[in-house]
Amino acid sequence: MNDPDSLKARAQALGLHGLVSHWTDRGVESWVAQLIEWEEAERAQRSLLRRLAAARIGRFKPLCDFDWDFPKKCDRGAIEELMTLEFLKEAMNVVLIGPNGVGKTMLARNIAHQALVHGHTVRFVSAGEMLAELSALDSDSALRRRLRHYGAPSLLCIDEVGYLSYGNRHADLLFELINRRYETKSILLTTNKSFSSWPEVFPNAACVVSMVDRITHHAEIIHIDGESYRVKEARETAEKKALRRKAKKAP
Repeated sequence: MNDPDSLKARAQALGLHGLVSHWTDRGVESWVAQLIEWEEAERAQRSLLRRLAAARIGRFKPLCDFDWDFPKKCDRGAIEELMTLEFLKEAMNVVLIGPNGVGKTMLARNIAHQALVHGHTVRFVSAGEMLAELSALDSDSALRRRLRHYGAPSLLCIDEVGYLSYGNRHADLLFELINRRYETKSILLTTNKSFSSWPEVFPNAACVVSMVDRITHHAEIIHIDGESYRVKEARETAEKKALRRKAKKAP
């Protein structure tokens, strides 16, 4: 990649027009390759930091710390395949379904972070936050701008669908967003409800069937089952405290 032609192409891609204009004289000098490498690395780092800030993934436990033996049901192979990001190339959706506390959000954040590291744009948001924001907009122009905002990233992660109940306007807005991204960009969605229970999440909404149809048409659907990690950690903490108290009382 350090032959003169490829170096010149990289300099042009970086917009180093002054260097390119003097390429005949300076392109063969030893410092040119180092300069281009520095510029590429710095821009890549700045791009990652910008995309991380915009994504709003938040703090999360890395996948290497995930206890694969704890859930009663979790397809490790499917999760690891998602980490290759092949689903983004095919504009496939991903749905993680399971009860509270089994690690759906943690897994979604790891996939989102992997996408960011590999140069994709990502937006991570809870369903409640996003739908409350969209439904509060009081002008069509503001709503269109915000829908474009959520429609733009390579990967849109919608967390915690099913934890609240929504009205018809919320359902229509979610359907509009899903429809905008349908077969063009991926959605990663976490939910504690099976799709057959979505009419309970969006009661009386006429678009629920169509919404589910578009989500699942090209989708990897992974079911996770087991005890809540938070309940497990709270129990272990209580047990440790009890042991410490017992040790203090011992003669």
